[in-house]
Amino acid sequence: MIALAQRVASARVTVDERVAGAIGQGLLVFVCAEPEDTEAVADKLVDRLLKMRIFGDASDKMNRSLVDVQGGLLVVSQFTLAADLSSGQRPSFSGAAPAALARRLYERVLVAARERHPIVQAGEFGARMRVELVNDGPVTIPITLRS
Repeated sequence: MIALAQRVASARVTVDERVAGAIGQGLLVFVCAEPEDTEAVADKLVDRLLKMRIFGDASDKMNRSLVDVQGGLLVVSQFTLAADLSSGQRPSFSGAAPAALARRLYERVLVAARERHPIVQAGEFGARMRVELVNDGPVTIPITLRS
């Protein structure tokens, strides 16, 4: 599973002019499932996101987690994280999971996150979305997990 986590002051995702999800301080996370991914990998991703210490403490050191700061989590499906440009200028997305598996694992991430964290918002799987964010730092962390 590939993810890109951005520490944000705020973020929101809209679909057809409708706000699908919005948060204040927290993490905006783009998620891409790969063909070999499992629900266990999705659970591991949620664990990593909730415990990752990338928020500042009283000394402005990155010592606090999303749980510690009681921040929001906005999760957006993003198959383009699997882009491969090794054979030309047009990206191949063959490294992304098929749509049915990707949807199931994206929904698993949301279920696991909502079971463990009070502020979870989401984009809409497969939709054309507009994502707006105010990156805080900027802090952007790529995450790759395997089974």
